[in-house]
Amino acid sequence: MAIAIPLSFTALYALPAHAENMPSPSESAPVKLTKEQKKELSTLQKDLLEKRKEVISKYVEYGVLTKEKGQKIISRLEQRYAELEKNDFIPKCNGFKKGHHKGHHE
Repeated sequence: MAIAIPLSFTALYALPAHAENMPSPSESAPVKLTKEQKKELSTLQKDLLEKRKEVISKYVEYGVLTKEKGQKIISRLEQRYAELEKNDFIPKCNGFKKGHHKGHHE
C-alpha cells in the first residue's frame, strides 16, 4: 500500500507530459468534415459572428469605440468568417496549437 500510492501519483503526473508530446489529429493527418459537420460549424460560427458584431455595436453605441473603429473590427470578423468558410470551417491558423498564440515567442 505504501508503494502503490506514490506510484499512482507518478503515473498521473506522467500522463499529461506524455500527452503534450503526442501529435494532435490535425498535425498527423488532414481532416475532412462531413456536410453535416460543416453545416453545424457554419451555424455556430455565424451565431458567434452575429454576437460579436452585437458586442462591437454596443461598444460604438456607448462611446467606447468610434464608428469607424467598430466598422473596421466588424469587417475583420467578417473576413475571418469568409476565410473559415473557404477552408470548409477548418481553421488554418496555429491558434489551436499549444504555445503558438499570437505574440507568443519560444
